[in-house]
Amino acid sequence: MAVSPLAPAAFPALPVIDGVRFAAVAAGVRYKNRTDVMLAEVAAGSTVAGVFTRSATRSAPVLDCQEKNGGASDGRAAFLVNSGNSNAFTGKAGMTSVAAITDGVARVLGIAPARVFTSSTGVIGEPLPHERIVTALESLRDTLSDDGIEAAARAIMTTDTFPKGAAAEITVNGKTVKIAGIAKGSGMIAPDMATMLVYIFTDAQIGHTPLQSLLSRLTDRTFNCITVDSDTSTSDTLLMAATGASGVDVSDNADFAAALEKVMLDLALQVVRDGEGATKFVTIHVTGAANDADARKVAMATANSPLVKTAIAGEDANWGRVVMAVGKSGAEADRDRLSIRFGNITVAREGWRAPDYSEEAASAYMKQQELEIGIDLGIGTGTSTVWTCDLTHGYIDINADYRS
Repeated sequence: MAVSPLAPAAFPALPVIDGVRFAAVAAGVRYKNRTDVMLAEVAAGSTVAGVFTRSATRSAPVLDCQEKNGGASDGRAAFLVNSGNSNAFTGKAGMTSVAAITDGVARVLGIAPARVFTSSTGVIGEPLPHERIVTALESLRDTLSDDGIEAAARAIMTTDTFPKGAAAEITVNGKTVKIAGIAKGSGMIAPDMATMLVYIFTDAQIGHTPLQSLLSRLTDRTFNCITVDSDTSTSDTLLMAATGASGVDVSDNADFAAALEKVMLDLALQVVRDGEGATKFVTIHVTGAANDADARKVAMATANSPLVKTAIAGEDANWGRVVMAVGKSGAEADRDRLSIRFGNITVAREGWRAPDYSEEAASAYMKQQELEIGIDLGIGTGTSTVWTCDLTHGYIDINADYRS
């Protein structure tokens, strides 16, 4: 599969997080000779928090992680993730698979099953061949390394065309605090919590309650502000581990919160840049709404509109489709106050085409890979920014053949 034209130049250099080791292996979950399982071992005493999909058909691994989140905090912890099969819509067999993998990881690493968090991504509705994963656990244990995070990022890919990673470092009271994260996601992206799969690690010291609160709050400003195709996955999982190895307490530290948000937004935007079949990266910025909730309605209605997205793919400056999206959004709107711009080109002002509108200039702008659509409702002070991509025939090709 060709790498997305919107992809970063290379996987970033991520710092080693003291107290975390990674391994990856080809277990043959769905395909032969493809790395498809990753293991992250986290030091004893680490805090683990998570945010999960609110889908009514969420997978067995998600249900298990939700039950464990905020529970046992003693001893080492582990994240075990497989690609190729989502273990979703698999009934009681799904929970049997989770138990087999969880017990296997606990046995091999010598940790409590309550500290093992699993995730699965891939095809929905097919039993997970968990025995293949269990068989690979000793190999994973024996190859754990503190610099194996890139291999872990590659192991969790499905239709992704590149592995996704991001990092940040801050100084607190003269000491360095590090954050590193990886993610996967390309299609079925309209998160109702986070994105497909995200794993973030830090050597900061922070308790479960403040970490959970921070993670949930920042998710709403990052992963919940992206969309590729308006579809929320059954498997969306965001897990974060704080090892405390730096000895720096960040429980109420604004710099740490800002750095974590930077990492989360970076990962979220990489997911959009890898949207299935994407050729355009689009920022939609809404201002002048009655409130922030209305602004978000307009932004998401525009970002999820097939008509808007296909116009962008065709490099067509069809601002009438944006007008349509505003009107259907359910937000308070006044036709005669609405203004729209593409980049810095005002195409519509206060309810009709801008007097100085240039079709030539707007069409030239639409040929760029990175675009911004500005929508001013002219009503109040509500704002929202979301990120999306275009909708091309490549999306159809990928998803029409997904189970083949």
